[in-house]
Amino acid sequence: MRIGRILAIGIGMALAVAPNARAAAPEDAAALRAGRNFIETKVYTQEEDDRLIAAFEGLRVTDVTDGMDAVGLQNVGLMDAAIHPLWRDTERFTHRIIGVAVTARYVPTNRPPAGRLPVPEFRKWVGHWYGTIAPEAFAPLIRQGTVLVTDNAGGPYVDVGPIGSNNIMGWRVRGMVGVVTNGTARDTDEIINQKIPVYFRQIGRGIRPGRIEMESVNRPVVVGGALVRPGDIIVADGDGVLVVPRAVAADVAAYAQDVLKGDKEGRRGLYKKLGLPEDPSVK
Repeated sequence: MRIGRILAIGIGMALAVAPNARAAAPEDAAALRAGRNFIETKVYTQEEDDRLIAAFEGLRVTDVTDGMDAVGLQNVGLMDAAIHPLWRDTERFTHRIIGVAVTARYVPTNRPPAGRLPVPEFRKWVGHWYGTIAPEAFAPLIRQGTVLVTDNAGGPYVDVGPIGSNNIMGWRVRGMVGVVTNGTARDTDEIINQKIPVYFRQIGRGIRPGRIEMESVNRPVVVGGALVRPGDIIVADGDGVLVVPRAVAADVAAYAQDVLKGDKEGRRGLYKKLGLPEDPSVK
């Protein structure tokens, strides 16, 4: 009897609450149907970015990984090792990246292809696609210290190279320090020669028109299995790419700098014992 009474009370309470929930549902559904982002994009000043970038100066991915451990974020922010550097400089380490994320997301298109058109019409179609369907809408957000992080539709989905030797130089002029993408890049011989850091999954060949569309700018993206929010700190070198959440970045950097200092001191002593000349990695 007692169990039955408890069940009856529970059912009665559920029935009492349910009408209110049902009444609110149509309004909520209407708002959600238009789309909603649940993760806020916070905005930071150039000065705030500069201070954090300076705190990470000289740090390696491994140092920063140790710093992430120290704040309780073990195995958080590490991208899949498949996201790798296009080129490496093991003398001056100019392939390394430390900067602040600006994000963008491209998705595969489901629009019909252009088919064969007279050349003037084809060029017009290409220009329209570049200008309105798959533009570089993130470009105005690039500033000194920016790392462009793109969730891209390249790789196994569509053979496209949205990052090329021309546009990447334009981003560099704006202050970008490197690109990280789970997609592709093309003109890779020239990019290597230009010495602009790129961390990517693989080479792509095609142009954006007819292949991909821009979905969002400066919203959270997932690259190499890691969440990247705009404003997060990106560290990349030959060991891969690490995303440091903005909220813990200062503490991570402070711990990582101590790790790096100890590592350099220890290795300098070993260099001396081995009769090796000091290189930039221990200075």
